[in-house]
This record gives sequence, C-alpha cells and structure tokens, in this order.
Amino acid sequence: MTVIHDPELECLLTGLHARSDEQVAAMRSYDAERAKEAHILTEDEVKAFRSDKLVALDRNKAEFCYQLCRATNARRIVEVGTSYGVSTLYLAAAVRDNVDAAGGDGVVIGTEYEPSKASAARAHFEQAGLSRFIDLREGDLRETLKHINGPMDFMLVDIWIAMARPALELVNPYLKSGAIVVCDNTEQYRGDYADYFEFLGANGFRTMTLPFDGGLELSMRCWP
Repeated sequence: MTVIHDPELECLLTGLHARSDEQVAAMRSYDAERAKEAHILTEDEVKAFRSDKLVALDRNKAEFCYQLCRATNARRIVEVGTSYGVSTLYLAAAVRDNVDAAGGDGVVIGTEYEPSKASAARAHFEQAGLSRFIDLREGDLRETLKHINGPMDFMLVDIWIAMARPALELVNPYLKSGAIVVCDNTEQYRGDYADYFEFLGANGFRTMTLPFDGGLELSMRCWP
C-alpha cells in the first residue's frame, strides 16, 4: 500500500524507484571494487560516476516526507538536491493535495546543479502533471537559494554532505516557527555531519534521528 493515491503518479514513481535501486546496487559494487584496489576516489571521480545516477531518496523516507507535509498542511517547501526529481514528486504531490483539500496555493522550491538531471526532472514533473507546483532552480545552491520569498514550512536536505550546512544556513532565516527540516543519512555519516549538527544546536532546533536505513534527521525550528 502506498500513501500516494494517484495511480499515474504511483506508476511513474515505481519505475523511478526501480531504476534508482538498480543503480544503488551498481554504485555499491563500484565502491567495493575501488576499495579492493585501495583507490580513494577524488571528488571529481565521484561526481563523474554519479552524474547519470538517480540517487533517489528511499521510498519509505519519501513517503514519510509526504505524510509529514500533509499532516502539517505544508504549502511552501524547499528541497536541496533534486537530482531526477523523485522526492520532489512526493513533496509536490503533498502540496497539490493540501491545496485541493483546503484551497490556496503552494510551491516546492528545488535546486539542482547538474543540467542534465534538471532537464530529466522537469520531464518527470510534466509527466506527473505537477510542474505548476515546482520551482526548480538550476545551478549552485549557494546562488539559487539566496532569494526565497515568504516563510517556509518544510525543508528536505538530500545533497552532498559538505553542502548540507550551507544550504540550511541560507534557508534558515525563512523557516517559520515549527518548520520541519529532514536530512538523510545522518546516522550512517554522523561524523561528516558534525558542522550540520553544530548549526542545528546553535540555532534553536529540536532534533532527533529516526531509525530509517542510514538514519533520517527530523528537526523542528523553534524561534525564541
């Protein structure tokens, strides 16, 4: 059973998740081979290998985000790390369903560095009929997230770990009191997220690590 009660969207998501799962297996094999060779990949090598990979948020995590956004009636959402747009579709579906239920409007602001991924994501948004709820910004997030209008209800962080804190720093001034921030793999890479956790602690967030695969950080913005 899925939380998405939209047969066409669910069909699209099922196919995208299947592709992502296959690629994750290939990526693990690739990493294992490099480990055998004692070859430490450079950042450029990693980017090159992953440039055509979906690297999608796990289905159960994406469905959890959908449920959170529905439960909190989230209308304004920021997603950091759109890739091929899989998790974006869940967030936009939540915004659409909130709007359908209670009127008004809403938007998911996404950001993606790779032009080819941004193009593929837009095609998926169009196929799902959700483009009107998505503002996908292409380029370096340190530029694309400089200007955000109005208070934000929800933020999803699924990006290179080194960019997680810079992204949160940019969006933080726009997060309303009670806004939720979700960040992926915070248990698996706990040490690498040290500066992200430092920022959470210094800026009034209440946070907990949920027991999803790799860990999923659920943080709430508590303004004084």
